[in-house]
Amino acid sequence: MNKIIMALSTMLMTGGTMTAQKVVFEEYDLENGLHVILHNDSSAPVVITSVMYHVGSKDENPERTGFAHFFEHLLFEGTANIKRGEWFKIVTSNGGTNNANTSDDRTYYYEVFPSNNLELGLWMESERLMHPVINQIGVDTQNEVVKEEKRLRVDNQPYGSLIAEVKKNMFVNHPYRWTTIGEMAHLDAATLEEFQAFNKKFYSPNNAVLVVAGQIDIAQTKAWVKKYFGPIPRGEKLTKKTFVEQPITKTITASYEDPNIQKEMVVASYRTPSMKTREARVLDVISTYLSDGKSSKLYKKIVDDKKMALQIGAFNYSLEDYGMYILYGLPQGENTANDLVREIDEEIVKLQTDLISETDFQKLQNKNENNYVNNNASIEGVAGNLATYYLLYGDVNLINTEIEMYRSITREEIREVAKKYLNPNQRLILNYVPTKEKAKN
Repeated sequence: MNKIIMALSTMLMTGGTMTAQKVVFEEYDLENGLHVILHNDSSAPVVITSVMYHVGSKDENPERTGFAHFFEHLLFEGTANIKRGEWFKIVTSNGGTNNANTSDDRTYYYEVFPSNNLELGLWMESERLMHPVINQIGVDTQNEVVKEEKRLRVDNQPYGSLIAEVKKNMFVNHPYRWTTIGEMAHLDAATLEEFQAFNKKFYSPNNAVLVVAGQIDIAQTKAWVKKYFGPIPRGEKLTKKTFVEQPITKTITASYEDPNIQKEMVVASYRTPSMKTREARVLDVISTYLSDGKSSKLYKKIVDDKKMALQIGAFNYSLEDYGMYILYGLPQGENTANDLVREIDEEIVKLQTDLISETDFQKLQNKNENNYVNNNASIEGVAGNLATYYLLYGDVNLINTEIEMYRSITREEIREVAKKYLNPNQRLILNYVPTKEKAKN
């Protein structure tokens, strides 16, 4: 019966891949350097207008961290032609939704409208770029918003400082060593002129990509793009700094006390190469094998079979310059953090020594195919992928071809990449524990 279920699952996944459509797009540049990507999809009467800027927390002054994330909020304050507080009202009253997000490497804004409001979406994003109002009242307002977000998501959140502590210990030279949300003291100390200078430097057409996707008329869309974005002047030419980290050759050990938890967590984190490399894709596959879901090797062994942990998991923190493969576990009963690390290491050594089974390999291939379909299953997903592949990878067509890279990964490559990157002397071991007062309870 299990074999029949597995066969049916494989057929369904393969069938999904067969029906996955190639993403057809057109790309070109305006004279001011803005890169434009258009994708027509008439399956639903909606359209997304999005702009991704090549600025993230890694582009900040070490004494002024949090600026990129701050601008994610600040650039909704209003423009010369959109009064303060009106942005969201305009969007919702026209049947739309909008949002933004920031990473270490980029900032992304988007609106989703009924397709008959495409021109409105383009005008609003051009306004954000051309006529932002950056004044003291907006800065003061968003300062409080960001502080509240930090209190909610980091300061008062159990295990909320995990990523911050991992990054701080894994990077010495690279700006990845600080968090995207930044230090509140840095934002408090910043002047209005510093915020205005940051905007002028990074929020320019030649540091951005505009993606328009959905039910669109290509010719009409091009005309509107030229009308609204064409007049925006080109910004200064940006030269991105290169930060090199020396290889980790000795286990880094660190600890952190979190007042919001009562149960310790152990974290093992390995520095990995840029998400643009083939090796990063192999590490994605390894992550799936070890820790994706309850049928993964680590969960099945440590949680289900041996009952040594309440939870075990991992995730790839993939970034433009480097990445991190982060494993974590919550010991259960008399088991310790060291016990969990020992069990994790045993599975990694197996991966480094033996080829994974053909059955497990086929399961990984099926998951890759399924992820490919799901990542492009919505117009929002397609737009975000188009922007990301252009801005961070330098190849928009990866939206169609990256799956071929995953398909070509071999069992031998999995073994070799595990040998290269997942060694005890190349990692951080972080003991993430309750404060002493909590531990006594």
